[in-house]
Amino acid sequence: MTTSYETREHDVLIIGAGGAGLRAAIEALAKGCSVGVVCKSLLGKAHTVMAEGGIAAAMCNVDTEDGWKPHFRDTMRGGKYLNNWRMAQLHAQEAPDRVRELEQWGALFDRTDKGAILQRAFGGHTYKRLCHVGDRTGLEMIRTLQDRGVQLGFDVYMECTVTRLLTDGGRVAGAFGYWRENGRFIVFKAKSVVIATGGIGKAWPVTSNSWEYTGDGMTLAYEAGAELMDMEFVQFHPTGMVWPPGVQGLLVTEAVRGEGGILRNKLGERFMEKYDPKRMELSTRDVVARSIYTEVKEGRGTEHGGAYLDISHKPADYVKKKLPSMYHQFKELADVDITKGPMEVGPTCHYVMGGIRVDAETAQSTLPGLFAAGEAAAGLHGSNRLGGNSLSDLLVFGRRAGMAAAEHAKRVSHAGLAASQIEEAEKELLAPFSNTGAESPYGVHRDLQKVMQSLVGIFRTEEDLKKAFEELEQLKARAAKASVEGSRLFNPGWHLARELKSLLTVSEAVALSALARAESRGAHSRIDFPNYDPVWEKKHNVIVREGTEMKRVESPVEPMPEDLKQFVMAD
Repeated sequence: MTTSYETREHDVLIIGAGGAGLRAAIEALAKGCSVGVVCKSLLGKAHTVMAEGGIAAAMCNVDTEDGWKPHFRDTMRGGKYLNNWRMAQLHAQEAPDRVRELEQWGALFDRTDKGAILQRAFGGHTYKRLCHVGDRTGLEMIRTLQDRGVQLGFDVYMECTVTRLLTDGGRVAGAFGYWRENGRFIVFKAKSVVIATGGIGKAWPVTSNSWEYTGDGMTLAYEAGAELMDMEFVQFHPTGMVWPPGVQGLLVTEAVRGEGGILRNKLGERFMEKYDPKRMELSTRDVVARSIYTEVKEGRGTEHGGAYLDISHKPADYVKKKLPSMYHQFKELADVDITKGPMEVGPTCHYVMGGIRVDAETAQSTLPGLFAAGEAAAGLHGSNRLGGNSLSDLLVFGRRAGMAAAEHAKRVSHAGLAASQIEEAEKELLAPFSNTGAESPYGVHRDLQKVMQSLVGIFRTEEDLKKAFEELEQLKARAAKASVEGSRLFNPGWHLARELKSLLTVSEAVALSALARAESRGAHSRIDFPNYDPVWEKKHNVIVREGTEMKRVESPVEPMPEDLKQFVMAD
């Protein structure tokens, strides 16, 4: 029984319209392909706009001794050597060209006195290398890429959610989805698919991520037979707003610390002196987040359970010029003037280093014809991402994914779309309307967030992770029974019922990988295994689907070439 649905055909279908998706679209269009871009919300509302601090690229405009090799070294050291070294190399080498390209397409950057793109310091980076537009860099990037893409002519499917990838003979053939506004189905035929759907933050209650971040792309890839990797590494950004409750988790950019902001506890102590006396507030994100968490846990936290971040020692005009968004954010949302007093901040779930396992050169997943870039893909960041590396990641690997997807599309013909797959996708999507259970999707989501926050948070233990598994199994059973009322016309409860499947899939992958990794490394901190284990430096956790079961296998970390290794290890 197939109800009516519209069908669209493209050479390359891109799921996600953030920096990675748009950059991939521009590249595929330049190669002469027909390109469709599907986005869950409106064009321009992608999460990339939340990236405020800057784009990491060794332009050498401020620190002339910088170069791709120091950038590569900082990325590898930040990721604690679990990074795909080739991705880190390509990223460091190609980032400056990608920034220059953005500039040519009309991006307006802050400038040095001599007119070059200005660069600022950021945590974990040896040199000043973040190209920025005040603290609104992501917004400028999206504006520029969108203008470029629209000018070149891609088809955009806004407020459209893809729920299943369609395959044929072991390769991607297209995708099935629905229009969020009217609930009607849509089938895409495509020779190549690029996943650029971002992260998984909505599995946690305190997150800087917007409502779209439910792990959809990773789940689509996993269910179609692609592999996920390094899912245990979830970054908690050290500084999110903690008060008032309505804005809890909203990002406070690292640029505040990059411009000289100081962290203090309620006793007025500059506590980073204890945890990283050399780099202080500009230590890596995992270290700063755990430091704030520890101060709060030991009773030295602020009134609302955070730390004070103070930039008020700088001239007011300087703060307003360098951090305009932060000034307005705190004034309007918390009634705090950051030029006169401190902000209250605490860790917030921010970014996942894990994701779809891809090839460094082409960004192709383990499933032919399926590519991934940006936060949805794993490899570049290892166990911990440095600030600013996400925006250059989007540009470098968005371009590579778009190029390889276009080349793949030119080599193959359209595959057949099996009616049985479409019927199955339809049946699954409509199930919540016929479920008679009393479970509400909202209740299941709330309980999932509690489990992830309390048992799979900043600090983890074997006991907590095993308990998380039991809870996730129960939540899966509840989610399968979740029922919704009303029609398919814009029905948020129905949308959430679908997203629960993605959230539960990625949550299970995180917990499974975190339980296996019996060490602390980067963003993964085990209280029962507080040290590095050299055995775990040599392997990745890979998540695969066997039948209906999720399985974890181990895969060796590819060793760095000797010349690069010597450079990275040298002091």
